[in-house]
Amino acid sequence: MNILVTGGTGTLGRHVLPRLAGPGREVRVLTRRDRPDTAEVAYRVGDLVAGTGLDGALDDVDTVLHLAGGAKGDDTAARHLAAALARAGGVRHVVMVSVIGAATMPLGWFRAKRDAERAIADSGVPWTVLRVAQFHDLVRDVAGRVGKLPVLPAPGGLRFEPVDARDVADRLVALVLAEPAGLVPDLAGPRAYAFADLVRSTLERRRPTLPVPLAGKVGRAYRNGENLAGADALRGTRTWEDFLAGR
Repeated sequence: MNILVTGGTGTLGRHVLPRLAGPGREVRVLTRRDRPDTAEVAYRVGDLVAGTGLDGALDDVDTVLHLAGGAKGDDTAARHLAAALARAGGVRHVVMVSVIGAATMPLGWFRAKRDAERAIADSGVPWTVLRVAQFHDLVRDVAGRVGKLPVLPAPGGLRFEPVDARDVADRLVALVLAEPAGLVPDLAGPRAYAFADLVRSTLERRRPTLPVPLAGKVGRAYRNGENLAGADALRGTRTWEDFLAGR
């Protein structure tokens, strides 16, 4: 199995790569800057958003794991990848990680993820898409920034189900080694938390809080839990408390 991983140098990629390495697998990573190959991983220079370097990176690849993502441009990156997949001709399976709520949340980043999913599904290559909750690492970074404010905002109805990147990596590797399955059940953390509680759990001392209403379509979507996993979702094993205790 020859596997190309996009986003392999990010938080999730660092957990995925050691799990993918094994007998009979050649793992290749697309990266924007040149890196030396290792015994387990070969690196190929390319830029998904710019659409450069993809054809060479896909040479002799039969499976693609698309992890790359950012604050913007995910839809453009996926369209470039889909076009390259069509040109390559030999890829038999593309696995993509997306976000829970991509189909319904009225925010630009979620819409970009939805459009990225559509691009991969329309590529002509059999596909699997896994939607996941926000990683513990991301929630911790956001909570840390909010925790520096003199008064903590407490947005009503804003909840998250943070999931450990290692749980996501385990699931993605299993999907890569399986047959294409389309849109698979979501993966979220073991439980949901109010955002204000997540912030408080990172603080060394208590702070006053200020209730903040979430207005408009975005507020309604969060209050309705459209960013949360459904009843058929899979759940990770590592809680938010486990994550904080291990730091």
